[in-house]
Amino acid sequence: MLRTTPEDFMRQALIEAEKAYDKDEVPIGAVVVHNNRIIARAHNLTERLNDTTAHAEMQVITATSNLIGGKYLKNCTIYVTLEPCVMCAGGLAWAQLEQLVFGAYDNVRGYSNYSPPLLHKRTKVTGGILEDECSLLIREFFKKKR
Repeated sequence: MLRTTPEDFMRQALIEAEKAYDKDEVPIGAVVVHNNRIIARAHNLTERLNDTTAHAEMQVITATSNLIGGKYLKNCTIYVTLEPCVMCAGGLAWAQLEQLVFGAYDNVRGYSNYSPPLLHKRTKVTGGILEDECSLLIREFFKKKR
């Protein structure tokens, strides 16, 4: 039987984060879920694309929009391993995302440190799903870099 809990979807986002880690990218991954099914996956590609906007969230918004043929992600949930930054939260707001679920809180660059109401007014937010696993991967990455 296919399991579809928030933890299951976050584990899939972690798989994407591990792909980023393996490419020496900051290990953040994201998946978009529609009707209890993953329809898009992405991870950070800022180094590979030499593009500061190539965050996992921005990549998965583009992939989803291309797939569904529209710019609005209504009835979609994004699972991302780290709380989005202000740029990504703005992108999610413009996409009118229904729900945001993230793993680790970003106490330095997370959008909620700057402007909690930045997301679309109807977007539901849940943080801290598999927080330990999500933050461990990021900590390991930056420990390796130092």
